[in-house]
Amino acid sequence: MRPLAEADISEFRNVRFVLTDMDETLTFRGRLGARTYDALERLQRAGVKVIPVTAAPAGWCDQMARMWPVDGVIGENGGFFFERAEGHRLVRSFWHGANDRADVWGRLAEIARDVLAAIPGATFAEDQPFRLTSIAFARPEDADARAAIASAMRAAGADVTDNNLWVLGWLGGYDKLAMTRRVLATSYGVDIEMERDAVLHVGDSINDAPMFGFFRHTVGVSTVTRDLPQIPTPPTWISEGPGGDGFVEAADAVLMARNLQSARGQASGAAWAFGTANEEL
Repeated sequence: MRPLAEADISEFRNVRFVLTDMDETLTFRGRLGARTYDALERLQRAGVKVIPVTAAPAGWCDQMARMWPVDGVIGENGGFFFERAEGHRLVRSFWHGANDRADVWGRLAEIARDVLAAIPGATFAEDQPFRLTSIAFARPEDADARAAIASAMRAAGADVTDNNLWVLGWLGGYDKLAMTRRVLATSYGVDIEMERDAVLHVGDSINDAPMFGFFRHTVGVSTVTRDLPQIPTPPTWISEGPGGDGFVEAADAVLMARNLQSARGQASGAAWAFGTANEEL
C-alpha cells in the first residue's frame, strides 16, 4: 500500500468506471462535502461511469441514484442495483428473483427476531425500515458485542459483514464484488475478469475487502488503516485525506490520467495531420 500521491500520472489512464463505498468514503463523519460532490460531477462530465457500492439501505440508495451525479447505486452490500434512467425513473434489479424475495425477506425477519432475543443490547440500525434485502444492527463499540451479533446471524445461515455503522446480515452468498461483476456485465457489457483495469474502487472498510482483493486499481481513504488487520489484501494506494477528501484525491488522479491520455491523442493527431500535409506538398 503506497501513498496515492506517488502514483504515476498515467496509472489510471484506462479507468472508465469509478466504484466507491459511501459511508466514510464519500462522506466524513456523516457529512457529504461540496468538494466530494463536485468530484462526482467532474468524473461524470469526463465520461467516467460512477457507481457507489455500499451497504446503505434501499431508501438512501433510491435518493442517491435519482439525485446525485452517479450512474446508479449498488446497495445493501450487493442486494440490488438501482440504475438511473430517463427523467426521474430508476431501473431496479435485485440479486434474488422476484419470486424468491418475499421468502428471503421472511427468513431474514426470523433471524432478526432471534438475534434481538438472544443478544442483550442488540438493536436495529435506525435505517432498518428503509431496507429491502438485509438486516442491519447498530454497530456496538464493544468488539465482543459485535462478534456476538455476527456469530448469531452466521449460525442462522446468514452472510455477515460489518463496517463503521452496521453489523449487516443477508442471504444469498453474494457480496459487493459479486454484484459488481453482474452489474457491469449486464448493464455495461464489461467482463471484469478481462477488463480489471477499467475499474477503480475507493473504500475504507471490511466489506470493501473483496473489491480490494480483486481489482488492481484500488484506493483506501486514510481511515482504512483502522480495519487493515481484517482486510486480507490491502488497497494498492492510500489517500492522504480521510473520507470525502480522500475520494477527491482518487477522482483527481483518474481525471489527470484521462487528460494526459487526451492530450497525447490530440498531439498524435496533430502530428499525423502535419505529416500528411507535408506529403501532399
